[in-house]
Amino acid sequence: MNKIIGGCAFGAVLLSPLATAQAQTFAGGANIGTPGVGVQVSAQANEMLVIRGAVDGLSFGRNETYSDVRYEGDAKLLTGGLFADLHPGGGAFLLSGGAYFGKRKLELVGRPTGNVEIGDVTYTPAQVGQLNGEAKLSKVQPFLGVGYDNTFTGDRSWGFRALVGVAFSKKPDVELTASGGTLSTNAAFLAELAEEEAEVREDAKDFRYFPVVQLGITRRF
Repeated sequence: MNKIIGGCAFGAVLLSPLATAQAQTFAGGANIGTPGVGVQVSAQANEMLVIRGAVDGLSFGRNETYSDVRYEGDAKLLTGGLFADLHPGGGAFLLSGGAYFGKRKLELVGRPTGNVEIGDVTYTPAQVGQLNGEAKLSKVQPFLGVGYDNTFTGDRSWGFRALVGVAFSKKPDVELTASGGTLSTNAAFLAELAEEEAEVREDAKDFRYFPVVQLGITRRF
């Protein structure tokens, strides 16, 4: 019986560091940055590679002027992401690649208070009414970045991470409609509105490069 107890105790001593090592290859964290406020989980494949998943969301007001029309905007961001973080030499410095999945869009409302040019024609506020628009980025946005993450370096339980990079989208998908105006359903006006939509799409093309700046804390478990 003593041999059995002694053997179990010896086995527990051997397995305890292994269990601790295994536990420390996983971590959770919280982030804040341009993608929004979010959480992440990460797993260390080896000393140079960490696989990371994240969910981020944010909503905020952003006014824009497109083709001389002032719009009140409401930006809505809700994305998930899957990334591979490469740590050269096993240190805290990292190179990150992966993709975001989900929604990044800007809802627009324009209420002209003076004569405005829609397409190639000038209209009064009464003729235009309200302009409603939506600019959406791609549902899948590849990402490249660099950063610092000491989650799996050293023996500490808590870590810090910082990330800077760019998510890439196709040219934003833009839709523009009008309502409440005397010409809202007029065929000639709608043709000019379609031209205006194309101009807004061209003005919004720079949004296909979405800057990612993010700070976070992590904890191993």
